[in-house]
Parts: sequence; structure tokens; C-alpha cells
Amino acid sequence: MNVFAQLWKSLYSPKDIARFRFQGIGKTIGYLFLLTFFSVLPTLFYGVLSLTEGVRTASALLHQSLPSFTIENGELSSPAAQPIQLDQDGFVIIFDSTGSVIPDEVERFPNAVALLRHEAVLVVGHQAQHYSYAAFPDVRITDQDVRAFISDLQSLLPVLVPLLALIVYVLAYAGKFISVCLLALFGLLFSGMLAKTLRYRHTWVMSAYAITLSTVFFTIMESLQTAVPYGALIHWLVSFIVLFLAVKEVPSTKRER
Repeated sequence: MNVFAQLWKSLYSPKDIARFRFQGIGKTIGYLFLLTFFSVLPTLFYGVLSLTEGVRTASALLHQSLPSFTIENGELSSPAAQPIQLDQDGFVIIFDSTGSVIPDEVERFPNAVALLRHEAVLVVGHQAQHYSYAAFPDVRITDQDVRAFISDLQSLLPVLVPLLALIVYVLAYAGKFISVCLLALFGLLFSGMLAKTLRYRHTWVMSAYAITLSTVFFTIMESLQTAVPYGALIHWLVSFIVLFLAVKEVPSTKRER
């Protein structure tokens, strides 16, 4: 059975997951690579889209709409007497040298970049990163420096995007691998509870397929950009249930090899 057929059957058939237990570890690892690839596609798509659009928008607005400024001794200063907020197709740029805007106000936007009085805030896909100017006490940065940096960043995007995509994929796979290893331990517990004779390698293979339903569900939700409350809890609960049902399907009369 090829991996695509296995993926499909893992969505609804604990009995087939139980049958996969004799499969080689190498093929199961390959299946995890495929499952991880599908699961990160929405994240990569929206992340790359937000990054490229954000850099392009930031470059245009820095040249057209923001005043001159200086970041020195951990503080942003400019001639602007009040905060400036610009919205370009859902990407928000905030400039505030007065100290009126706090970081929490920036984090409510899904995609934004803010130069505040004492720190810069970058928000991509509701994930915020904070960069304090105080971390560079002896550095003087002007608007011309920032414009040059954005220009350099634009030229490096063809290299940065594949590199970032690879990093995201590797981290996602590592997370899946660790999840399967932990879930397999519970598989042994279920095996003892249900009087089945299973080894760790059996429950590890079964666990790799048991996370399929949850992974596909959250991939679809990510594609629709729909937040799922208590996502981690739901993921583990669904995986536990599927694995338990799969272990239950293992015959008790035959001793496993």
C-alpha cells in the first residue's frame, strides 16, 4: 500500500492502523516526512505571503509616508508630534516617537510593524517579536539606514524564503517525531490495559498513523485561517483516542513478532 492510501485510511480506520504495525521504521519515517510536508504548507504559504508583502509595503511607506527619525541611546526621536498609523492591504505600520502607543496595541493586528519610542515590534500571523533599542546602546540608526536595510532585505528574499521554509519544515518534523515517540509510550500502556502483546516499535509505527486525523484537521483549519481553541489539547486527545482504538483492533490471540 502506498503512503497516500495509508494517509487516507488513517483518517477513518483504526483497523488499518493496527495492520500497519509490522511496517518497517524507514517507511514510517518517510510517511512522517510526507505528513509534515502537507501540514506546513498553509503556514509556509501565508508566512511567505505576509513576509514578502510586508517588506514591499514597508519599503514603499518608508519612502513616502514616514518622517525622518533617529534611534539613539535606546530611544526613537523624530519631528512627528503624534503617532502615525498606516494600513496597506491589511499590513499595518505604526510610527510613534511620542510614547503614546504601547506594544499590546500593536499585537492586536495580525500583520504589523511598529517603531515605538523604546522598541520595535514585528507581528506576522498574530505572532509578535519585540526588539528593544536598548540592546544596541552604542548604535545610531537613522531613517536612511532603515531604508537601506529594507532594500537589502528585498534583494535577499529569493535566498531567505527557501531557507526559512526549510527551517520551518525541519522544526515541524522534529515536533512530529517527538510527538510520535511520546504517544508510542501511551500505546504500550493501552496495550497492557487491553491485554495485547505489542512492542514499542509496533506502537511507534501505529502512533505515526494515529496523529494523521488530527494533523489533517489542523492543516485544514490553518488553510482557512481559523483559530481552534485549545488546539494542543484537541490534538493529543484525538491522537490518544485513535491510537487506543487501533490498539484495540490488534488480535489478542496471536503473539506479535
